[in-house]
Amino acid sequence: MSEGFATLSFERQVAAPLATVWAAWTAPAARAVWAAPAPSVTVEYLEADTRVGGHEVSLCKVEGQPDTRCEAGWLVLQPMRCSVNSEVVSSEGVTQSAALVTASFSGAGEQSQMVVTVQLASLAKDMEDGYLRGFGAGLDNLASVAERTMLLQRVIKAPRDIVWSAWFNPESLPKWWGPDGFSCRTQRIDLREGGEWVFDMIGPDGTAYPNHHLYGDVRDGERIGYTLLWGENGPKHADAWVSFEDEDAGTKVTLGMVFSSAAEFQQARGFGAVELGLQTLGKLARVVGAP
Repeated sequence: MSEGFATLSFERQVAAPLATVWAAWTAPAARAVWAAPAPSVTVEYLEADTRVGGHEVSLCKVEGQPDTRCEAGWLVLQPMRCSVNSEVVSSEGVTQSAALVTASFSGAGEQSQMVVTVQLASLAKDMEDGYLRGFGAGLDNLASVAERTMLLQRVIKAPRDIVWSAWFNPESLPKWWGPDGFSCRTQRIDLREGGEWVFDMIGPDGTAYPNHHLYGDVRDGERIGYTLLWGENGPKHADAWVSFEDEDAGTKVTLGMVFSSAAEFQQARGFGAVELGLQTLGKLARVVGAP
């Protein structure tokens, strides 16, 4: 299609709770999992700040083609209801399109709906077709991601800097990480962007569960993005993140995990990963002296 204006609409039904779908849409670590519309495409995030006034800058890479740059600005964020963002796409320094993206969310129980409207101004040929294919495939990916995402939250009655320090500290993290009755045996720990934690989680019966966390995105006091591996340099178990927000004179901690497959997600739910994860956040609360 030629240059011009168009309004594009997308609707998806997602078999996941509304809070999980919202997290998949807004959390930078989750967005990085579903953003690429095809296996041949790699999306690299240069900046990701999901709050009103924040920006997201990414490069879409396809072998043999110039990178496509997408610069988005968050204008409205009403949790689990609505988001609005601007989006400018360029290639080799030339603007290809500008758009206003509005997403609305609704749902009950384990079922959610999202409706996305893109008001697109195309400054180059075929941008409308590209948006229809790319955005549609991305939202299909998002639905799949949300359906294998586990989301755990707890408000801890302690200041955010205290909670952050208990989490992102090589001395304190191994002392509380894991469900009740579990302990950690660390081989090496380097908590920083690009760092890692190699350790065994020891169960109440003495069984050792090898773990390897790779830290890829750290914003001090706000969020940590990391990858979970089954043992040192083993297969990927999940893409995960934890965020810290001020709430009710305390700190809301959100722990999200996008499991590598739907089967792993169901298996984790089956052995009580939600309850065990909440126990872990309970141990964090106790470590900072919160009830």
